[in-house]
Amino acid sequence: MTSDQRSTAAALSVGGRDDDLEKRLDEELTAFNTAACGGATTEPLSVRVTDEAGELAGGLTAWTWGSLCSVDLLWVRDDQRHAGWGSRLMRAAEEEAVRRGCTDMIVSTYSFQAPGFYPRLGYRERGRVEGVPGGHEDVHFHKRLPVAEV
Repeated sequence: MTSDQRSTAAALSVGGRDDDLEKRLDEELTAFNTAACGGATTEPLSVRVTDEAGELAGGLTAWTWGSLCSVDLLWVRDDQRHAGWGSRLMRAAEEEAVRRGCTDMIVSTYSFQAPGFYPRLGYRERGRVEGVPGGHEDVHFHKRLPVAEV
């Protein structure tokens, strides 16, 4: 009997967004990863820029996990671009990551977004993945962070 034959009582379903599934998968994988990495836990990190009116002008979301910080999203409003906010957001996230004990930071961007931005901040390109719509690539970057001063 194969494993496929033994699982006939299980059901497979395909759909759109499933918040309950996403929450459960996150819980299960977080527990697995925490155990595999000596108890390192994932903590969210965010940096926000607001304008004079209190409106969102830009922001960054990331997470730290042990000695690693990973940027998920970085965005600056059109009228605030090229004013240095992207660099300030990244530096603020790096400083917080170092404060949390991180030694490495990773981020990815599409080839039509900002692949020239991250090297100016000291990030090194580590790889490209083809297959992004429009013939673009997913570009991955890494940076070693300074050791936190005690």
